Amino acid sequence: MHNFRTISILLIAALMLAASIASAEQTGTPYFGRNNPAEYQAVDYGGGIIYEMTLIDNALMETDIAYIKRGILPARTGIGEHRHDNVEEMYMVFNAPAEFTVDGNTSELPAGSAVLCPLGSSHALYNNSDETIQFLTMAVANKKGVLDENIAYGPVPGFGAGDSSNINMQQTGRKNIVLETPAKFRWAQFDKSLTKWVGPAHIGSKLILNRRPWLDGNFETNWVRIGHCILPPGSSIGYHQHNGIEEVYYVMSGEGRSTTNDVTWDVKAGDALPCTIHDSHGLYNNSDGDLDIFVLMVAKEKGKLDAKNWGDDLSGR
Repeated sequence: MHNFRTISILLIAALMLAASIASAEQTGTPYFGRNNPAEYQAVDYGGGIIYEMTLIDNALMETDIAYIKRGILPARTGIGEHRHDNVEEMYMVFNAPAEFTVDGNTSELPAGSAVLCPLGSSHALYNNSDETIQFLTMAVANKKGVLDENIAYGPVPGFGAGDSSNINMQQTGRKNIVLETPAKFRWAQFDKSLTKWVGPAHIGSKLILNRRPWLDGNFETNWVRIGHCILPPGSSIGYHQHNGIEEVYYVMSGEGRSTTNDVTWDVKAGDALPCTIHDSHGLYNNSDGDLDIFVLMVAKEKGKLDAKNWGDDLSGR
């Protein structure tokens, strides 16, 4: 009788899990955005020719996530001053320092920095170095699907309006640029030394390193938080489900295995892994090195968060 009761409980739990996954937002093979320089498009946002591609767009997401883009800023190029009235935007640079401007205040910030550009703010990004900067842009709309149209891009701060489309490595005549320290706008650095041991995350395997620079009180939209997670070898973010929030894991470095709705595949640096409403997902580091990720979380309804853990550390997937 005891064994029958145990088997019945396990069967019911399995059916409940299967039912929840069957009702997930994504069906079939889960989508993920993969960074591919061969797909980059050349664009000029007032600071010379840069290159980018869209990893995630708002059509996939049920929340107000507008887009996540990946690209490069060649030496002495940038994104000219502009504003968004309908989205909060964030820029992140990976491999080198860059100049960020928000509402007329400019600071040079180190590699691994992310800057939040609030609704209605004027902002810009500039690579004042001889290196090519790898960058990420993400945005959350104030209302689903309502983005800014006909954005007017001015020049990069310090260049005249007539120079904005001709910026190149030979131009050095920038004027009236004062680099302020400390920065007068909201920014965060993604550095391992700033993280702390937590977990196991969502009943995953082992402890992971984690930091949450900004929580929901820092945002005007339904943007909940950003996070920095480092998964050492053999650790994981356990299998779990969200019904009121959407997450995107962006792999900054390393390799691992992602599972969404019982589909498991290999992921690597440059991959953006969306978890849409009702999806079950998790991430396991099956490699010999650290798996370093950026986490973006947005709520369907402001202030309402949820998570259901399935008790699977994904080590057997």
